[in-house]
Amino acid sequence: MAGLFSGSPKHEAPEPLEGPVVATVVGGTVLWFVLFLVQLPFYGWFDDHGHLWWVWTCLAGGGLGLIGIWYVRRRDAALERGRVLPPQDPAPPVV
Repeated sequence: MAGLFSGSPKHEAPEPLEGPVVATVVGGTVLWFVLFLVQLPFYGWFDDHGHLWWVWTCLAGGGLGLIGIWYVRRRDAALERGRVLPPQDPAPPVV
């Protein structure tokens, strides 16, 4: 299997897409929590029909979204720090 893709052409990796990442993740997280809350009144119906996993999937999506918000906010802060601070020259070797 190692040679399966050896004949495929090599391409440069595309530049990463940048945009309103934090807003996108926050919007998605809010959507997951809203879907969870909307389904709660119908908990019994979901349970009776074997679709209870729908409710818990929405809650899990909201929880993972909170982790995503934390991650993208830290990422944006790190990118901003990288833009503000000039790159440091490495220390000269000690002889």
